[in-house]
Amino acid sequence: MSMTQHAEPAVDTPPAPGRKQSDGRTRQRPLALRLLARPEVGVFLGAVAVLVFFLFAAPPVRDGSSMANILYQSSTIGIMALPVALLMIGGEFDLSAGVAVITSALTASMLSYQLTMNVWVGVIVALLVSLAIGAFNGWLLVKTGLPSFLVTLGTFLILQGVNLAITKLITGNVATDDISDMDGFTQAQKLFASTFEVGGVNVKITVVWWLVFAALATWVLLRTKYGNWIFAVGGNKHSARAVGVPVTFTKISLFMLVGFGAWFVGMHQLFSFNTVQSGEGVGQELIYIAAAVIGGCLLTGGYGSAIGPVFGAFMFGMVQQGIVYAGWNPDWFKAFLGVMLLGAVLINLWVQRTATRR
Repeated sequence: MSMTQHAEPAVDTPPAPGRKQSDGRTRQRPLALRLLARPEVGVFLGAVAVLVFFLFAAPPVRDGSSMANILYQSSTIGIMALPVALLMIGGEFDLSAGVAVITSALTASMLSYQLTMNVWVGVIVALLVSLAIGAFNGWLLVKTGLPSFLVTLGTFLILQGVNLAITKLITGNVATDDISDMDGFTQAQKLFASTFEVGGVNVKITVVWWLVFAALATWVLLRTKYGNWIFAVGGNKHSARAVGVPVTFTKISLFMLVGFGAWFVGMHQLFSFNTVQSGEGVGQELIYIAAAVIGGCLLTGGYGSAIGPVFGAFMFGMVQQGIVYAGWNPDWFKAFLGVMLLGAVLINLWVQRTATRR
């Protein structure tokens, strides 16, 4: 009888069907955390909370015409907040956005009135001027390497002075002349400042344009190569350049998109009120930036969405009009603005840390 024992070969037992082994590194985070990591989810919840609050605190908000007015107020902020948000995702921001709106409106108004031309000529020239301002900001930023804060602060001061000085020089007043009786005004007004009826409620056309631009910006960010470039240059422009991203083109084009937004909002203001006050626009750039930040865009760049600023702008319009409908002192709007901004920054910081936590 042999005394030698033969060991049985090891048999690997396969895991039970439907069960996956994980080493901890590939463990999927809970759905709630994955949703909170989306830049627009936090501001969406905040917008819902603000809406519910004012539905109870200000009963007139429940009226259809009041909600249409809130949406209109939100759209005039939101149209500009969209390109500002794209620029911030690209790692820059523009302090001249507010006064650039007035520059565009003044250009179209004075050129048409003083030269007795069809208003569409003024509209087209104003577009070229707005795009040129954006291109100048982007070009100077790229060529000098200066922070966008300094570059656009300089542009802000230049435009503010030019708006006042040239308007007084040409018209002898701080406002432009009424252009409502000029050729082409009616057609331009239909495009930029018309009103249509929905269920007996008058809605401004800017609400439609706001949503169209938001859908287009979302598509660009998520479905195009240009959207990838925006995130890349905002995250790290040197790494982006190393992998072939056209950093110079992307930066300049983003500033030009802000110029386009300024032109559009400027045309709306011109054809809504027929005249433009040259000293307006100061401080609006902070509201545009704040709407983008509340919407989930980080000041450091490389993170954000186009949908978030839509809800951010809605929160602004809701608070601004809700305070009035509630019968409160409108001076409280600035206080609410500060609270929302600080809250959004803290939430965005927490979301960023949560999204990157392993």
